[in-house]
Amino acid sequence: MPEAKVIVTCPPMLGLIDEFRPLFAERGVTLCCAPVIQTMSERELMAVLPGFDGWIIGDDPATRPVLAAGAAGRLRAIVKWGVGIDNVDFAAAAEFGLDAVNTPGVFGREVADLAMHYVTGLARETYHIDREIRLNGGWPKPPGLSLADKVVGLIGFGDIGRNVARRLLAADMAVRVYDPAYRDTGDLPILANPAWPNGIEQCDFLVFTAPLNPSTRHMFRRPVLPRVKPGVRIVNVGRGPVIEEAALVAGLQSGAIHSVALDVFETEPLGPGNALRQYPLNIFGSHNASNTRDAVRRVSHLAIERLFGFLGIA
Repeated sequence: MPEAKVIVTCPPMLGLIDEFRPLFAERGVTLCCAPVIQTMSERELMAVLPGFDGWIIGDDPATRPVLAAGAAGRLRAIVKWGVGIDNVDFAAAAEFGLDAVNTPGVFGREVADLAMHYVTGLARETYHIDREIRLNGGWPKPPGLSLADKVVGLIGFGDIGRNVARRLLAADMAVRVYDPAYRDTGDLPILANPAWPNGIEQCDFLVFTAPLNPSTRHMFRRPVLPRVKPGVRIVNVGRGPVIEEAALVAGLQSGAIHSVALDVFETEPLGPGNALRQYPLNIFGSHNASNTRDAVRRVSHLAIERLFGFLGIA
């Protein structure tokens, strides 16, 4: 049987790949590290995947055509590194006989840390202050917003959402949860508002942790904008298309939205001409909320072991 070949296209894992090379070498597996910044294209993937037995996926388009191309060659198993699965056609994987899985429930604390960081950053305008000092020689002192007693609309209450709620509550904030699957377990003093967007006019912050699916795509859109509390601050650490960016721009332009902090966008990387860049109080991330060395090590080991299990590599 030929030596197994595995390709990795997940940027956080690739950033620490030297730590994982011995795991592949010890088991006689050839490792290919894709030259990727965010994702590979469908065309690129269709060209290379047939030559590999296994694939550890980042946010790449693991679509039906891509998986069909891989399965027509050597591809036998795929593992989606991380939580989000909106980029992987698992039904197609099953149809083509590919073993497939993700690594759920692994980043709740890390993503929640960044979400809380963004909430505080928007409230106190710390990013803006830093930029003014560094770039313009300024010494600004904008009046901030106290977190205590402010109301947060938390959209999504899975592993990430629960961890965000704990941090918000520790800051003495009031938390309203929007999640149709919410079940009260009695461990957190929150108010459930499962019918989005009822009650958002009371929210000083909206924090999105929701996954992307047909029911969440553009759940924040232009018709919702007139209902927000004037000056609301918005954070998204879920998936970019959960929010219609044109609605954000319209809200920022009118003043209905004070500022936004986005780790994810409808199109990534964020284009140089994106209108969101015009607003200096906004905070931008690089779809990097889960990327800590501790988390990358933990999840990469899990992804490797799951892939090796599928490939029958002891």
